[in-house]
Formats: sequence, C-alpha cells, structure tokens
Amino acid sequence: MKSLLLQFLLLITFSSAFPTDRKMDTEENMRLAQAYLNQFYSLEIEGSHLVQSKNRSLLDGKIREMQAFFGLTVTGQLDSNTLEIMKTPRCGVPDVGQYGYTLPGWRQHNLTYRIINYTPDMARADVDEAIQNGLEVWSRVTPLTFTKTSKGIADIMIAFRTRVHGWCPRYFDGPLGVLGHAFPPGLGLGGDTHFDEDENWTKDGAGFNLFLVAAHEFGHALGLSHSNDQTALMFPNYVSLDPNKYPLSQDDINGIQSIYGSLPKTSAKPKEAIVPHACDPDLTFDAITTFRREVMFFKGRHVWRIYYDITDVEFEPISSFWPSLPGDVQAAYESPKDKILVFKDDNFWMIRGYAVLPDYPKPIHTLGFPRHVTKIDAALCDHSARKTYFFVGIWCWR
Repeated sequence: MKSLLLQFLLLITFSSAFPTDRKMDTEENMRLAQAYLNQFYSLEIEGSHLVQSKNRSLLDGKIREMQAFFGLTVTGQLDSNTLEIMKTPRCGVPDVGQYGYTLPGWRQHNLTYRIINYTPDMARADVDEAIQNGLEVWSRVTPLTFTKTSKGIADIMIAFRTRVHGWCPRYFDGPLGVLGHAFPPGLGLGGDTHFDEDENWTKDGAGFNLFLVAAHEFGHALGLSHSNDQTALMFPNYVSLDPNKYPLSQDDINGIQSIYGSLPKTSAKPKEAIVPHACDPDLTFDAITTFRREVMFFKGRHVWRIYYDITDVEFEPISSFWPSLPGDVQAAYESPKDKILVFKDDNFWMIRGYAVLPDYPKPIHTLGFPRHVTKIDAALCDHSARKTYFFVGIWCWR
C-alpha cells in the first residue's frame, strides 16, 4: 500500500513538473527573441513587457519581418527554424535601418586602412594576409584601392575588441553571437571595423575564419547593407565557406558596383597615404571643433584631425571632405544634433558627415545676429549646459 502511495505521489510530482519546464523554455525563448529583434530589427521594447498585447503584436510583426528576410515560413511564431537562425553566429550590423545601397560611399577611391591591434589567436602575418585579402575581394570588382598605413587616422581603422569598447556605440557579447561590426563611410566612426576578441579566430580549421568575416565587414565599411541572398557574402549569418574560393555572389557585385562603378579596364596606380606635416611651433589655427570622437583643426585650406585615443595626426585638404566649403574659415562648432556649423565672414554652412546640407551657406543674421555683426571670431557649444557661445571682438552672444 505504501509502495502504491509513493508511486502515485511521484507520478503527480513529475506530471506537474513538465508544464513548468515548458513555460520556462518559452520565457527563455521570448527573451532571446526580444534581444535579437531589438538589436537587428528595431523592435525597441525594453524590459519584461512582452505579456502586454500591444507589445506582443509588435513582437509578432518583427518575427514575421525577420522570417521573411531569412526566407523562412512567415508565421510570426517562434518555431524551431526561427530560433535556430537567432542562435547562429552573425554580424552585429542591423538587418534593417540606415544601411542600404543608396547610402553614399567614400568620396575617394584610394582608401587607407590601419590595423590598430592584433588577435593573439593568429600570427601577425596571417592577420595581415586575411585583412588584405578581405579588402581585395572588393577591389577586384571596383575602382577601389587600399593602402596599409601604420600610423595616423586611416579611412578604415581595424581593431580586435571585447564587450563594451571605447567610444563605439555597439558592443560584443562574448563567445559566439556577434562576431564583428563595421560602420558605413563617413567621418568619426565611419569605416571603422571591429572584431570580437572573445571569438577563436583562425586562418583555417576550427573557429571563425578571419578572412571571411573581414570581407563581410569591409562590405559595410564601404557602404553595403545586409543581403537576404543566402549565397551572398553580405548575408548576415556566418557561413563556413572555402576561403580559397572567390566569395562574392552576383548580388554582392551588383551592390558594390551600384556605389563605386565597375573595375576600369586600365587600373590606376594606387595613391600613397598622405603623411601628416610637422607642425610649426608658431602655427595658429583658424577654427577648432570636436566631431564625434575626434578634434578638427582648420587652417587655410587644410584640416588636421586627431582622435581622442590615438596620438597620430591626419592632415588633409578641406576639399577632400567638403568640396563646396571655402578655406580660411573663422569659426566652427559641433551641435548636439551631430552636425558641424562652419562660419566665414557673414555666412555659415551646416555639415552632416561628408555632406554640406542643402540651401547652405546662409547669412549669420538668420541665427539672430544684428546686422552690424559681419563675422564670428569663435564659437563654442557647451553640450552639458545646452548653450552655444559666439565671440565677436570683446562681445559674447549665447
């Protein structure tokens, strides 16, 4: 009798345990889906709010969007195929958002790159080879050329990082998960390419092939978005291909050539990287401003650029970034809206990245200055106080 009672109690215990385990699995999967869709599909739901019907509807919609992108059966449900995709190692760039073939590429075709640090997983020579080969994938089908530099600020700054790193707005998540990320052409972080040092990087064999991941990330650094073509190099998930085979699909080629054009019949000699000039100790500057994580010094028709975490200085003609901007500017400042305002005489220009915004220059009087003010001597934006100070002679406006 006692034996039967014990068996009965055990049966009840195990029977009641199964629904609880299934519920925990569902909650875990929902958290995984929420984090994945927040990061790659702009879900923008924070915390544990998926139980709300409105948020659940948003989640289901983003699941459908993700399923359609990866060519899955579109159900809006977290089935096994959807979860398998979400758990696959991949690139950290979103699948939707600001990236696309319509994004402007680099203004110049002769680009520089710099490897800031090396992974201990591979010999330095093998890392150099993987990076060079990853860039050559794109130069074979476009007019682009790439020159390595060991100092200064290159167009494409390459680094191995972990977790939250420096000024980068994206982060890594440890082994597996996100393998790397890159930023589209532009100033500041533009072109920067980061690899997760917590991964096991290899030239061949077990681990993640650095050449394949680098070639993919350089596609982003040149202005490409992710592709839903599963044969494309720009497909977001890591696919272990034979690194000795040419990795670009026709979709990749069409995308990069829509930005830079096709390979010319006669290739021009690669342009060497510009070496910064030594500074005259008596040198003065026309204007100085911050921009994202760098400081820009204007003098005549040139600009010096310094990154906060790099001691080398880059020296370029102003026209290489903004062809319509004049030389001999008199003041400049970075606004809280990620724009630069540049002043010369009674006009000012507004800049975002490489673009001078339409309808500029405009008279400084449109900013509220009286008519007798004919130029700005200096400008400073205090982001913490949300005030901008303009200096004219002995006077200061704010």
